[in-house]
Amino acid sequence: MIDRRTFSKAVGLGAPTALAVSGSLGAPAAAAAAAAAPEPAGSTHTGFPVLKQVDAGVLNVGYAEAGPAHGPVVILLHGWPYDIHSYVDVAPLLAARGYRVIVPYLRGHGSTRFRSDRTVRNAQQSAVALDIVALMDALRIERAVLAGFDWGSRTADIIAALWPERVKALVSVGGYLVTNLAAQQKPLAPKAEYAWWYQYYFATERGRLAMEDATDRTQLCRLVWQTVSPTWHFDDATFARTAAAFDNPDYPAIVIHNYRWRLGLADGERQYDQYERQLQARPVITVPTVTLDAELDPFTAPGDGAAYRDRFTGPYQHHTLAGIGHNLPQEAPGAFARAVLTADRL
Repeated sequence: MIDRRTFSKAVGLGAPTALAVSGSLGAPAAAAAAAAAPEPAGSTHTGFPVLKQVDAGVLNVGYAEAGPAHGPVVILLHGWPYDIHSYVDVAPLLAARGYRVIVPYLRGHGSTRFRSDRTVRNAQQSAVALDIVALMDALRIERAVLAGFDWGSRTADIIAALWPERVKALVSVGGYLVTNLAAQQKPLAPKAEYAWWYQYYFATERGRLAMEDATDRTQLCRLVWQTVSPTWHFDDATFARTAAAFDNPDYPAIVIHNYRWRLGLADGERQYDQYERQLQARPVITVPTVTLDAELDPFTAPGDGAAYRDRFTGPYQHHTLAGIGHNLPQEAPGAFARAVLTADRL
């Protein structure tokens, strides 16, 4: 077991982004400053050397792969409005440590396509999670370390909660992000509601039309990048590489359905009801877990992880990354990679 005080040294990846460390393995939350060097100012990689496609469930999934074919598997899951390039610097770090790294495009993104035109373009949380289980089955992966942020955190959390036998360890940015539909009907503090402006925009016809228009969609997504990662000074080329994934023909429908479903404004499918009933009970996660909070992410809950600590009952560490925004793995790839290695050793 890696002690939280030697978090960066134990995994041998050099100095991390400054961390406030707390709540390790059930200890009381007590933030402590960690002396550290900053992350590199920009990405050192621009793409993935290997991109593949595989039929998995209702999808033909596009994914990047790095590292040895027979290494222990880590699956990295992106969020919105992002794509696999959020892990363009994380993947080589983990591959160099001997991991087989799988980075899939979620449904509606990049080269991932529905196998049938008749399949409902549904983005409710359990459907997206089952996509990743189907991908693991298609690639004959019994267990993997799952790590994600935003939609990716939610997806990884759900798999760890409902199918823990498939998850060796978990890294979840933002903690426990399983959507509670009842709670979604209650107002948040005004500042928190303000951060979710696009969710309410997508509930309107104007929002749907904006997502269907390539220019409006690109401008909206770039604005989200700028507002939720206020200190990340990405260049045009970095954004363009990810924005290409938004040209997927199912992207508008998937994004709109995801946010409308969360607010109770769009129906899910009956075939997922059994999973949603389990998720509404807020099941605990028992697998070894590292949770990460980004200090400057407007969606980071106050309390340094206290709001969701009781949902993780296995070996556990929590870290807050100072000066980092929402796209944590791309803003702080070294710290994210260290979290994966730490979770796998808990």
